Amino acid sequence: MERIPLVFERPAEAEQLERGRALVERFGRRRSVRAFSADPVPWELIESAIRAAGSAPSGANQQPWRFVAVRDAELKRQIREAAETEERENYERRFPEEWKEALEPFGTDWHKEYLEMAPWLIAIFRIDYGLNQGRKVKHYYVQESVGIATGFLIAALHEMGLATLVHTPNPMGFLTRLLDRPVNERPFLLLPVGYPAEAVTVPAIEKKGLEEICILR
Repeated sequence: MERIPLVFERPAEAEQLERGRALVERFGRRRSVRAFSADPVPWELIESAIRAAGSAPSGANQQPWRFVAVRDAELKRQIREAAETEERENYERRFPEEWKEALEPFGTDWHKEYLEMAPWLIAIFRIDYGLNQGRKVKHYYVQESVGIATGFLIAALHEMGLATLVHTPNPMGFLTRLLDRPVNERPFLLLPVGYPAEAVTVPAIEKKGLEEICILR
């Protein structure tokens, strides 16, 4: 494989520290939003975020992800209805009591209006194996790779001033059907994207401090 010079910028240490502090502050303001404005979001913003996500590292550089950007109102309605069918079953029959107790402070239930309210839905699929002239091509570290790319996507959308919510209806087979995806692609998660509704509120939560998530040896 051909090798090319690395393009790498090494800022002065003071600038590195400043960038780090600014990033912590900006990311610290990111919150999951469940009520979206009807204000349109240009495709160019979604495109840029997906391009950023596509730059994520992946096992053997196989890039085992697919992003399906949905703006069609009727398709969003169908996705909402299918998701609510599964979520109602979850809340009423499938979820154990411990999980429902963990969710109770957030006031969530099987109603998922935001799947229609948000101007965009980005359905993320993991490509479990490649197809080359009918032959399966093994993919490596698929779950980890798609998770990293999803993190890139959420960060990029936040940096551009857009709000998101990670939605994982289970099971998600309806996304394969509604979005006409092939057998080697499996739904990973659904990301509503847009601007927050006016006067929207979010739960007063706190993130763990550095001493709880980091060990220095």
